Amino acid sequence: MARSLKAYTDDYMKLAEAGENVAQMQLGLLFSTGQKGAPLDYITAHKWLNLAALRGNGEAKRLRTELSDMMSREEISEAQRQAREWVSTH
Repeated sequence: MARSLKAYTDDYMKLAEAGENVAQMQLGLLFSTGQKGAPLDYITAHKWLNLAALRGNGEAKRLRTELSDMMSREEISEAQRQAREWVSTH
């Protein structure tokens, strides 16, 4: 039986919120590909990949660059704003 989106994200969200860069990268992948039934959300994906990259995750840096090529400047700007907001509250 396939795991639900909620079960999948619950596994990673606590770790991501605690600053774990692998979990942040996994959430970025989830929203950039629509895995596990997640909606495609490039802004949220970029935010999580950016946070993982800021914590030294090289794979997240690569994925963020690839994702950026598919986004508008406005979308990237919004994702960066959300990442800055996340950093300021965590």
